[in-house]
Amino acid sequence: MLGDPRRRAIVASLAERPRSVGELAAELPISRPAVSQHLKVLKDSGVVVDEASGARRVYRLDPVGMTALRDQLETFWNRALSSFQEVAERPSEETP
Repeated sequence: MLGDPRRRAIVASLAERPRSVGELAAELPISRPAVSQHLKVLKDSGVVVDEASGARRVYRLDPVGMTALRDQLETFWNRALSSFQEVAERPSEETP
């Protein structure tokens, strides 16, 4: 989901403040339909939520979804660090 640099840019923008599709498209080098498609992926994965504001929809980060994402990334990071530590602490094999 966040492997796409455009989605990361959208998340970074929404971290500053809520925005509409038009505002996001004005900041990014992609079209409004493309922004909408990326927002759908982010919404389906629970990272953003939207609400009606007049005739437009305003998107913002979902704190619950972001917390879940952070927890998952922290778990992966801790596993990677633990594996690295195991390898780093192994006695080195000396070659004759």
